[in-house]
Amino acid sequence: MSTRSATAPPTHHAPASPGGGTPGRLGSLGPVGLVLAGGVSVQFGGALAVTLMPRAGALGVVTLRLLVAAVVLLVVCRPRLRGHSRTDWGTVIVFGIAMGAMNGLFYSAVARIPLGPAVTLEVLGPLALSVLASRRAVNAIWAGLALAGVFLLGGGGFGGLDPVGVGLALGAGAMWAAYIVFSARTGRRFPQADGLALAMAVAALLFLPLGIAESGGRLLNPTTVALGSAVALLSSVLPYTLELLALRRLPASTFAILMSLEPALAATAGFLILDQALSAMEAAAIALVIAASIGAVRTQVGRGKPLPKVPEA
Repeated sequence: MSTRSATAPPTHHAPASPGGGTPGRLGSLGPVGLVLAGGVSVQFGGALAVTLMPRAGALGVVTLRLLVAAVVLLVVCRPRLRGHSRTDWGTVIVFGIAMGAMNGLFYSAVARIPLGPAVTLEVLGPLALSVLASRRAVNAIWAGLALAGVFLLGGGGFGGLDPVGVGLALGAGAMWAAYIVFSARTGRRFPQADGLALAMAVAALLFLPLGIAESGGRLLNPTTVALGSAVALLSSVLPYTLELLALRRLPASTFAILMSLEPALAATAGFLILDQALSAMEAAAIALVIAASIGAVRTQVGRGKPLPKVPEA
C-alpha cells in the first residue's frame, strides 16, 4: 500500500520508489497493477506470519513486522524531519496509529478465529469506505457484489465464531479504511516514501512495549528474527510502498473495492503455503469479488479516461 512537502508542494510528479531509484519500473505497472502486486505480497507474507505465530505470539509477530519494516524504510528513505507543518505531522502520526492498530487487531483476531473469516470480516471496512467515498451510484452495486462474495467466502455466516475475535476483525477493518484514507493524505504531503517510513516508525514504537510484554526474549531468537524480517518485507515494506504509490493516481473508492480481492489472494497463499484447499463455495466467492473489482476499475476508467486522484481532504 508519497508526495508533497509542506513548504512548496508541487502539483505533479512521477511516482517514486522508497529509494527514489526505480520510479519508472514501479510506475509502469500502473496504479491497479501496483495494488495487485502489493496484495499478493501481503497475503503470502501473512501466510508466513501464521507459521511464525506459535514462536512469537500475535503481538510479537506484529512488533517484529513493524520494527523491521520501520528500520528498513528509515535507512532507505532517510526522511527529512524538518520543514513539515503541524498538519503534516498530525497526518503521519494518525497514519501510523491506523497502521499499527490494523495489524494488531487483525493478528489478535486470527489468534481467536480462523484466517478465512477474519480476512472476510476485515474486508468489510474497505467495502464500507468504497460506498461512502464514491460519488457514483454504480459503485454501490460493485461494492454489494463484492460484499456478497466475502460473505460467501465466510461460509454464509459467522454465528459460530468467538464474538471477541469477530469484534477484533471488524475493528481491523475499520482501521484498514482509516489506513486507506491517511495513506493517500500522507502520500500527498511527503516526498517519495518519507511519510510511510515515519508512520511505520510511529506504529513500531506503539507496539514495541506490547510485543515485549507478550513475547519477551523470544523476540531475540535468531530464527524468529529472520522469519519476522521476511514477514516485514513481504507484508509491510513492499505492499505499503506499492499501495502508497498507487493512491497517488487511484480513487480511494476504487482502491477500497480492489481490497475485496484480499480474501481470494489469502486463499491462494493458504493453498500454496499452508496446504489449505478451496471448496466450490470458496471458488464461487472468489469469482464474485474478482468480478466486482474488475467492474469497479472499468467504471472508473471507462472510455479511456485516466483514473482520477483521491480528492484532497
